[in-house]
Amino acid sequence: MDCRFEWQEQRTTTPDGVYRVLRTAILDGTVSPGEQLRETHIATDLGISRSPLREALTKLEEEGLVVKVPFRGSFVVEVSDRDVSEIASIRLLVEPYAAELAAPTLRDAKRPLLKQTIEELYRATDANDIPASIDAHLRFHRLFYEHSGNAALYSLWSGWENKLRLYFAADHPTYSDLHQVAVEHEKLAELALNGDIEGYRKETLSQFQNALGAETADPA
Repeated sequence: MDCRFEWQEQRTTTPDGVYRVLRTAILDGTVSPGEQLRETHIATDLGISRSPLREALTKLEEEGLVVKVPFRGSFVVEVSDRDVSEIASIRLLVEPYAAELAAPTLRDAKRPLLKQTIEELYRATDANDIPASIDAHLRFHRLFYEHSGNAALYSLWSGWENKLRLYFAADHPTYSDLHQVAVEHEKLAELALNGDIEGYRKETLSQFQNALGAETADPA
């Protein structure tokens, strides 16, 4: 492992502080999918004991960003091209429906929350803050599933979210201007709130091209 782990804020030995350092390193691409998180290396870089580090790694495992392999250690989870393509294909079918169901609530009681999420996405992308932009990106889409009133739809989203987080960690840095992510999602919000679900579907298809272009079958 060539990367060096550094505090992005005031140094703290709490598990939550260590968690934030490691999570940022995973989501901004400092640590690659499949790469091992070596406890000795990290503890030395951050000047901490193993106890808060192991608690942080457990929290990352619960979040789906890390997998612990017995007798080997902790590794950043990998998401295959096939995973990404299959999720995108299903989302293209169900997300416009989730948007249609959620639109009345998002026009009314939850409109401030939708507006806040878009504003957070703009702030994160304009600052080129990859981890924060990923979090806001996911919150945006989660709103449609969560407020659809359909538990099955929300369950689908919950099953995808961690894989999407890792996919976005690779996808967001490919934008020449990350601000465009926020622009695209503000457009999706407008289409949903205006009841233009076919327009929402077409815009979703346009935004999913990278994901849909991923391999849909494992190599022979």
